[in-house]
Amino acid sequence: MPPGVIVLMGFGLLLLAGLGLTLPMVINQAIDTPVSPMGLLWMLLIAYLVFTLTLVIQRKQAAWNLSLGMATLVVPLTLILWQSASAVGVLVGLALGVVLIFALRGPRVRSWFSQP
Repeated sequence: MPPGVIVLMGFGLLLLAGLGLTLPMVINQAIDTPVSPMGLLWMLLIAYLVFTLTLVIQRKQAAWNLSLGMATLVVPLTLILWQSASAVGVLVGLALGVVLIFALRGPRVRSWFSQP
C-alpha cells in the first residue's frame, strides 16, 4: 500500500472516530426531533466515509474520485478547528490539507486503484 493511501486511510479513520465521538449529541437531538438536519448530515458523512474506505481497500477505480472528494472534507474541518483553536487550528487544517493533496497526487497512489 503506497504511503499516500495510508495517509488517506488514516484521515478517513480519524474522521470516522470524530463523528463517532460526537454521535451522542446527534442522538440527544433526535429525542426532540426524529429527523434533524444535523442527524441527516452525520449519517450521510458516515455512509460516505465507510463506502469510500471500503472501495479504497478493494483498490477500485471509483475510489480515486471518492478519495479526492474525501480530501476536500479538510475544508470544513479547518473551519471547525478555526472556531475552536483559532490560528493554530487553521494552520493544522491547512497542513493536513496540503499533506493529503500531495499524498494523493503520486503515480503510485493512482496506480493503486487498478480494479474495475
